[in-house]
Amino acid sequence: MSLENKLRRRLIISLSVAVSFCIIVVASFFWIQSSKVDEAYTIHRQAFILNEKVWRMLQSAKTESVAKNPPPLGKVPRVNGLLGLKSALNVTNYKIIIESDEKKVSLTPADFYLLPKVGYTTDFRCIEGWSEVMQYGGARFSDFMEAYKLGKKADGTYFKYVGLETPDKKYYVSIDMESMLHPQTLLAYEMNLAPLKPENGLPLRLIIPIKYGIKSLKRVGRIFFSDQRPPDYWAERGYDWYSGL
Repeated sequence: MSLENKLRRRLIISLSVAVSFCIIVVASFFWIQSSKVDEAYTIHRQAFILNEKVWRMLQSAKTESVAKNPPPLGKVPRVNGLLGLKSALNVTNYKIIIESDEKKVSLTPADFYLLPKVGYTTDFRCIEGWSEVMQYGGARFSDFMEAYKLGKKADGTYFKYVGLETPDKKYYVSIDMESMLHPQTLLAYEMNLAPLKPENGLPLRLIIPIKYGIKSLKRVGRIFFSDQRPPDYWAERGYDWYSGL
């Protein structure tokens, strides 16, 4: 084969590949545009379900977020997002409602101070891509459940999910029970060795470092247990419900 024919052959192959690629791109675009909403939603959810299964296999009670050196004394924790924090706050009369299908309890922040205090330092990871080393102090969620005999049904088995929401109900999360029982999941009232500030969730917030920060709800107003997955603010807006790290 002459050099001229070889060059012509290469040119034809290159053009064929380029045209095929363009056809695939255009066809994909029109498929996405013409797909039914339900079909697109199904594919989207299947990806999240697969992600959840993978993280559940990798996670165990022994898998902890890596400990870090404490931040400098007096370092102010980063503030990101004020959803659920814009209503008036009266710490003196603050009540936290805890309920399930079989029990309802009303507690004050002081009730959580009486539980065994736990502290640790780890990364707080935001789903936006940034992270910051923070130090937390508070009560383990598992200790809280044990102290008040919560989270279990009459037959002694755990509910599948825990839901939390702010007092104004404008921010809410739902989390699998396995993650809530993790030893690093806290109901925190301190950050960086200082009491929580209003913008960080005063008087009590959730800290769960094995998940992205969207699950660490600030200013806990209600906690409830259910076998039906409760609503979740960001999952309703297309984010991964499990949000595992």
